[in-house]
Amino acid sequence: MPDPPDAPDRAPTLLSRWAGLSGNVRGVLFIVVGAFLLIVMAGLVKHLGQSLPVFEVLFVRFLAGLIVLLPLFWKIGFASLRTNRLPMHMARGFVGTLGNVCFFFTLIHLAIADSVTLQFSRPMNMIVIAMAFLGEPFRINRGLATLIGFAGILMLTRPFGDGFQPWALVGVAGAFFGTLVVLTVKLLSRTEQTMTIMFYFALWTTIMSAIPALLSWQWPTLTEWLLLALTGTLGIVGQSMFTHGIGLGETTFVLPFDYLRIVYSVLIGIVAFAELPGLWSWVGMAVIIGASLYLLRTEAAGRTPGEKPST
Repeated sequence: MPDPPDAPDRAPTLLSRWAGLSGNVRGVLFIVVGAFLLIVMAGLVKHLGQSLPVFEVLFVRFLAGLIVLLPLFWKIGFASLRTNRLPMHMARGFVGTLGNVCFFFTLIHLAIADSVTLQFSRPMNMIVIAMAFLGEPFRINRGLATLIGFAGILMLTRPFGDGFQPWALVGVAGAFFGTLVVLTVKLLSRTEQTMTIMFYFALWTTIMSAIPALLSWQWPTLTEWLLLALTGTLGIVGQSMFTHGIGLGETTFVLPFDYLRIVYSVLIGIVAFAELPGLWSWVGMAVIIGASLYLLRTEAAGRTPGEKPST
């Protein structure tokens, strides 16, 4: 009687199953997990910000990310760090530092779901910047979607009446600086490798956040040190997974899944901080998501023949 076939040999391995998935599916999985890690990081920032200075949390987050990257460059060689565009890398680090400062302050003083949702106003900011500084033509559908998106921001910030929270304006400023980060990445990516861009961003943000961190330094407890290290690690890993996911799939297919950050932030806000979004928050979230998705879908579908995508 012949021996039964070896079951483990017949069963497809995990790697073969992964390789069999389409680029879009793999991209979505990376973005879904990366989005979750980034929101867990945001929750840790909110928690740590209750007892530690914001600039200290920011500095350790950037430093931990830089430390995580160094072994990778040790393996692939530091020759990849050569660049002729150091001023542009510095500019990206500057606007990135300002954007994260605003985001961290907003996380600490507002509901985590509101803070995260305001970050998704960047597509509207990008349309305005592209028309003002990149010479892109005005289109009615883009203009209307942008106005509707900003209406959603007004619903979140609630400048009308007693519900207004000044820290929401800091969140809006953070989203604007985040848009400038995207713009500088677009410019850098024409000549620079992704790993080079990531390294110099981690380096300059660490340097730029060091001085205010040292001026306001408060020595963390052992538990806080561990959480700070975890915050930095989750930040760099989550962002790397997001970037890799965008590269694996079609942008217009995989990017909408990044809006799961808002869902994650609502859940973490309820479970960890007892934050239940109010009516205006829910409506504002829906309007901002809808306007952003519309801009994303029409960006690819609405080009005329021969028109190049914006860079």
